[in-house]
Amino acid sequence: MKTFGGSVLFLDRSDINTDEIIPAKYLTENTKEDLKPYILEDLKLAGFDPAHDTNGKGVIVTRSNFGCGSSREHAVWVFEVNDINVVIAESFARIFRQNMFNCGMLAVELPKEYIDELFSLGKEVTITVDLEKESLTARGVKEITRRFSLNSFDKDLVRAGGWLAYADKKY
Repeated sequence: MKTFGGSVLFLDRSDINTDEIIPAKYLTENTKEDLKPYILEDLKLAGFDPAHDTNGKGVIVTRSNFGCGSSREHAVWVFEVNDINVVIAESFARIFRQNMFNCGMLAVELPKEYIDELFSLGKEVTITVDLEKESLTARGVKEITRRFSLNSFDKDLVRAGGWLAYADKKY
């Protein structure tokens, strides 16, 4: 099974929408890989440079209502081709969250106090996720472990590698 985790990209804002994740003007690209350079291109955060700050990241930690806006799979695909396989937030837009699981990726919801705790770990943080134990361990200025929960179907989708792989095995 795939491993989940990596270096963390902190995006300290709520309501980051799918147009900021991948601008609509790139939705006509022919492959997922073609989306790669445009990750978070329209996201405006002080000191954030998507061309450099996303390199080598495997996890995003952010605030509430992540992935709101238009319901487009491209917003998840751009993370997939950039090797980001976990997004941790206080909450997600429903369709974005399900698209993560459908692509075999993790959308982890944690309470605000846990998100605040992750932000307090400094800039150089790594997170590893144990899907079976439904826990994550973050290492920064200190180490913390927190539990999360997934419903059994979403967990099965992630284990399988996404909806298509799941359907191939089941049907």
